[in-house]
Amino acid sequence: MKIVSVGEVLWDILPSAEHPGGAPFNFAWHAHNLGHEVCFVSAIGNDQRGRKIIEQMAESRLSTRFIRRVPSQPTGTVTVALDSQGLPHYTIHRPAAYDFPSLSPAEFDALLNPTPAWIYFGTLQQMSVPAHAFVMQLLAAAPTTRYFYDVNLRVGSFTPELVRTLAQRAHILKLNEQEVSALREIGGLQGDSREQFCRNCLSAFQLDGICITLGPKGCALLLGNEYLEAPGFPISVADTIGAGDAFSAALLHGINAGWTEAQIAAFANRVGALVASRSGGTPRWTVAEAMAL
Repeated sequence: MKIVSVGEVLWDILPSAEHPGGAPFNFAWHAHNLGHEVCFVSAIGNDQRGRKIIEQMAESRLSTRFIRRVPSQPTGTVTVALDSQGLPHYTIHRPAAYDFPSLSPAEFDALLNPTPAWIYFGTLQQMSVPAHAFVMQLLAAAPTTRYFYDVNLRVGSFTPELVRTLAQRAHILKLNEQEVSALREIGGLQGDSREQFCRNCLSAFQLDGICITLGPKGCALLLGNEYLEAPGFPISVADTIGAGDAFSAALLHGINAGWTEAQIAAFANRVGALVASRSGGTPRWTVAEAMAL
């Protein structure tokens, strides 16, 4: 299927190394790895980090056509500190080039012709007024496309109004366990159980589905009227950077394939676990490796 992913591309700067990242970039990479036609829309600076992003995308045969160059801004960076369990804590440096996406009329037409099956977006980039306006223009121009919203909240990089606006546009919404309380407050949602939260969220935002990642415990998935919780797969964690983004790509892959809810959840859990067992947000992996867990 054809997927448009729009959002930030940046470098995750860890104590020992730098890796290309940003949730929409990671998602695009993993969806491409699953064999889909992925159009990634973002912006880089006229600097070495930006050039490396383009080189790595080209090496992986991920299209660079919709990456804008913004000479006045640096390619995005995030300083990452890992805790004892490999969980990342982020310091986001802005403004950055990805805050200013834009396409020419010809590029915009090419992006939407043929019509993509899905458009993926997150929250962080759209704190930028130009970026939010661009995404809203994109969604308005693709009314028959389905939208996947990864909530992906970062401290200082969301507002309740923005999250509500994006959730109301989505067909599928994905969040992690730590974000449930924030979304419950933002949406004014009732219900103490995980299942009731999902059902209330589905109703409040008129979603087709919602998924909560639960780290090593797996995930909770509500598609239509069917709710389930699927266990995770035990692995030795290298770091969890990009694991949720790989999970999202696998989730969308399974939904598009028409699999059962149990098959979708199990496959997404496998892919997320495999990526968490390797360093960085975009390690190389195969479906066979995921299925061997």
